[in-house]
Amino acid sequence: MSIAGVVLAAGASTRLGRPKQTLQIHHEPLVSRAVRVALEAGFTPVIVVLRDNDLIDTVRRQGALALLNRKSYEGMASSIHCGVSAAQRLNASGVVVMTCDQPGVTADHLRALTADPTAITGSGYAGRIGVPAHFPAASFDSLLALEGDTGAREVLRGAKSILNEALDLDIDTEEDFRRAQALFEV
Repeated sequence: MSIAGVVLAAGASTRLGRPKQTLQIHHEPLVSRAVRVALEAGFTPVIVVLRDNDLIDTVRRQGALALLNRKSYEGMASSIHCGVSAAQRLNASGVVVMTCDQPGVTADHLRALTADPTAITGSGYAGRIGVPAHFPAASFDSLLALEGDTGAREVLRGAKSILNEALDLDIDTEEDFRRAQALFEV
């Protein structure tokens, strides 16, 4: 049974005004950091969904599969479709969907999400359940039915969760980036 890591990195970074995927913490681009943590967690394959060609070589050098989402303008659901479809074609028993902009994610947390490989399990922070989240293959159809920019929120409703308040920091603004640098570059 292989659980694929699906790193969502195709966002336009409109609030930030520059590509967040390339922002660096400890001289490591956020997308590379996410791939590294997913690999450390033991996910195979690690699939990175990108907006353009700029980062393909970067993630491939790390051993990840790079996919271009030509419909990224449609919202996060289109990136989830890309990653989950690829994992399905590769006969993955499940996926852990994660974003590239949560520097607080750890390999231990990602592994904890997959402790029950038959359960949908999300990350608990800020009073909600979100990504990173594990979805067994039985839930792939629900993920592939998502539309727009809401992500997997509905699929996670009522799911088990593993608490990790560090995941509440996702980098959407320059202020978020400064906070992440202060927390993770010490």
